[in-house]
Amino acid sequence: MSSGAAFHLPPAFPERAAWGTASKLRAWQQEALDAYLAESPQDFLAVATPGAGKTTYALRVATELLSRGVVHRVTVVAPTEHLKTQWADAAARVGISLDPRFSNSVGRHSDDYHGVAVTYAQVASRPSLHRELTTSRPTLVILDEIHHGGDSKSWGDAIREAFEPAARRLSLTGTPFRSDTSPIPFVRYELDAEGTLVSSSDYAYGYAEALRDGVVRPVLFMAYGGSMRWRTKAGDEIEAKLGEPMTKDAVAHAWRTALDPKGEWIPAVLAAADKRLTEVRRHVDDAGGLVIASSQTQARAYAGILRSLTGESPTVVLSDDAGASQRIEEFSTGTSRWMVAVRMVSEGVDVPRLCVGVYATSTSTPLYFAQAVGRFVRARRRGETASVFLPSVPVVLDHAARLEEQRDHTLDRKPNPDDVAQMWAEEQALIDEANREAKTVGLDQGSFEALESEAHFDHVLFDKQQWGMHAQVGSEDEQEYLGLPGLLEPDQVAQLLHERQRKQVRRAPKDAAVPVAAHRALAAQRKELNKLVAAYARQKDVPHANVHLDLRRACGGPDLATASSEQVAERIERIRLWLVGRR
Repeated sequence: MSSGAAFHLPPAFPERAAWGTASKLRAWQQEALDAYLAESPQDFLAVATPGAGKTTYALRVATELLSRGVVHRVTVVAPTEHLKTQWADAAARVGISLDPRFSNSVGRHSDDYHGVAVTYAQVASRPSLHRELTTSRPTLVILDEIHHGGDSKSWGDAIREAFEPAARRLSLTGTPFRSDTSPIPFVRYELDAEGTLVSSSDYAYGYAEALRDGVVRPVLFMAYGGSMRWRTKAGDEIEAKLGEPMTKDAVAHAWRTALDPKGEWIPAVLAAADKRLTEVRRHVDDAGGLVIASSQTQARAYAGILRSLTGESPTVVLSDDAGASQRIEEFSTGTSRWMVAVRMVSEGVDVPRLCVGVYATSTSTPLYFAQAVGRFVRARRRGETASVFLPSVPVVLDHAARLEEQRDHTLDRKPNPDDVAQMWAEEQALIDEANREAKTVGLDQGSFEALESEAHFDHVLFDKQQWGMHAQVGSEDEQEYLGLPGLLEPDQVAQLLHERQRKQVRRAPKDAAVPVAAHRALAAQRKELNKLVAAYARQKDVPHANVHLDLRRACGGPDLATASSEQVAERIERIRLWLVGRR
C-alpha cells in the first residue's frame, strides 16, 4: 500500500479461561457486556459516569471479540497523548498489546502488537492511512470520549473516513454530550416525544446509579464567595461580591479577579483546601489534591502558594508532553499532597487517590465541569468522600447541583450563538491548547485589571442541598465544615452537615447575616449604602473599596456581605455625615 505499512497476524490471544478471577466485572459492566454480546452490533454507545470503569468494560469487550476471532486488531482513539499510554498500560494487564507510540509518518507497528492507541488529532491528520489499517484485518475501534469526534467538521469527516469499514465500533463517553448541534460520528439519533433528534445510547450508567452502588464517591462542594474589586478599561473601579446577583459581564470579571493569584481569594481557598486535605489524610493516608488552573502562569503561581503553605513542592503539569505523563504517573503512585495542572488532567486521567480538588479555572461548560469533577469520584473503598472547592459563581454552582442528571446530545434545536461560541472555544481548548495560556471565553483580556479580592466561606453543597451560612475564612464555623472526617457514608455526611449547621445557627447573633438566598431583607439598605459610597468616592476621587474599608474601621463589624441590618444602618448614617464634611 502507498503508506508502506505491512500487516501481520497479531500475537496469539489467550483463551477466556486464562483470565481467571482478575477479570471479574462490576455489575453494570457485566450487564453492559451481556447487552453487547447479545446484540453483536457494529456500533455500540456506552455512556457511563466518570470513575465507573469504562476502560475496564471496553477492554473486556475487546478480549471477548479477539478470543472469539470476531476481530484480529484493536484501535483505541483517545483525546490526548497521555491517555494513549494509559490505555496501552490498561490493555497490557488483560493481555492486549497496543502501540501508543504509533507514528503516522512510519505508518506501521511492530508484529508484537494487537493494534494501536492514537489520538483524534492523529487520525484527522491522515485518515486514509488509518482506513488502510482498519481494512487490513477485522478491527475493533474503541472511540474513547466520542464527543470529541464532533470537535470540528474536518475531524468528524476524518473519523468517518478512517473507521467506516471497521468490523466493530465501541463508542464511550462519561460526560454530558456537546452543547452544539454538530452530529457525532457513529452515534445514533432518534426522535423524542417533541420531534427533536437526540442521541441514543445502547447502555447508560449515570452518577446517581454509580453512587447508589458505591462505585463512585459522594462529593462535597465547598463554595467560596467574597469581595472583588477591579478596574475597567475606561479606568472605573468596580466592586462586587462573588456569589451575589450581577450581570454576566460582572460575573466574568469578578470570577477572574478571584482567580488572580495576587489577590487574597486564591490563597485563602487553597489554604482551606489544604486543611481539608489534612483532615482527609487522617483516614486516607495517601489522599491527594488537584488544583485545575486556567493558564500556565496561574498554575505556577498557585504552585508557589501551595509550596509556602505546605513546605512541599507540588507536582506541576503544564502541557501534554512525555514529561507530563511521567509526572502524572509518579504523582498517582506516590503519596505527595498536591498536583497543579492546566486543563489536561480534567478528562480521562486516572489518579484514584485524588480526594480534594480546587476548581480554579474560568471554564464553564457542563462538559468540562463534569470531566473535572470526574477526577475525584473514583471509589477505592467504602466511606471515601470527595471535596471540591468552587467559586460562588451561579453557572458553576448549577453544574454542581445537576451533577446527577443524565443528558443527551440534541441535534436540531436552535442554540444561542453566544453559548455555542463559548462551548466551542472551551471544549476545543481541552485537546489542542492544553499547554497554551488559557483565555477566558468571551472576555477581552485588556478590558480590566484585577485589583483586590478577599474570600469568605459561603456554604457546602451536598446531595443537591445547601448547608451552612456565610463565615469568615479561618472562623470556627468554617473550620467545622473543613474538619468533617475523611471516611463517611453518605447518610453520615448529611447528618454531620445538619449538626454543623445547627451549631452555627445557635452561635450566630440574632441579627447575623443569612445565606445569599435570603438576603432580600437587606437589599434596600445595601443599595442605599452603595449609592452613598459611590457619591463620596466621586467627591474625594478615591476607590469605592477604600471608602468601605474606612467605614468598617469607623463603625466596626464584618464586610458588607455579612453585616447585620443595624450595622449597615450605622454605616449609612456615618457616610451621610462624611458627605456634608463632618468626619
